[in-house]
Amino acid sequence: MATANKNLSNYDKTTIPSAKDFRFGIVVSEWNETITEGLFSGAQTALLDCGALPNNIIRWNVPGSFELVYGAKKIIETQNLDVVIVIGSVIKGETMHFEFVCEGVTQGIKDLNVLQDIPVIFCLLTDNNEQQSIDRSGGLHGNKGTEAAIAAIKMAFLRQSAGSSL
Repeated sequence: MATANKNLSNYDKTTIPSAKDFRFGIVVSEWNETITEGLFSGAQTALLDCGALPNNIIRWNVPGSFELVYGAKKIIETQNLDVVIVIGSVIKGETMHFEFVCEGVTQGIKDLNVLQDIPVIFCLLTDNNEQQSIDRSGGLHGNKGTEAAIAAIKMAFLRQSAGSSL
């Protein structure tokens, strides 16, 4: 298990660029709300801790994880953002639904990263059971939302740096 010995909430603030000049979009699935709210809380706390201004964090909700792709596409098209984080949770059940949703969201976010000029950070938990999701949304293994926020800051900085070097 990749996260068995790693707390996802640990980061060294001295190695992360300041977030104060970046605008962040966060698209949050309402499905498995306890989990996604924990992930959002971790992301928001880390962004603010790293200097993001509260009014530069724009949150949109979508009904489920499959809708994250469309939500991310629309927030990119309508807001002036430096980076987007998508937050969702899919927990394996008895049918193939889990595989279809996970594959669709993964490919959709990949497509946005290829086709758009705004990085889209993947914070979709794809767990076998609810306990695994709890452990990764503020529990035993920290918070994957925190990790997504740190990745978002680094990618916004990369985008800014790459743009200024052209």
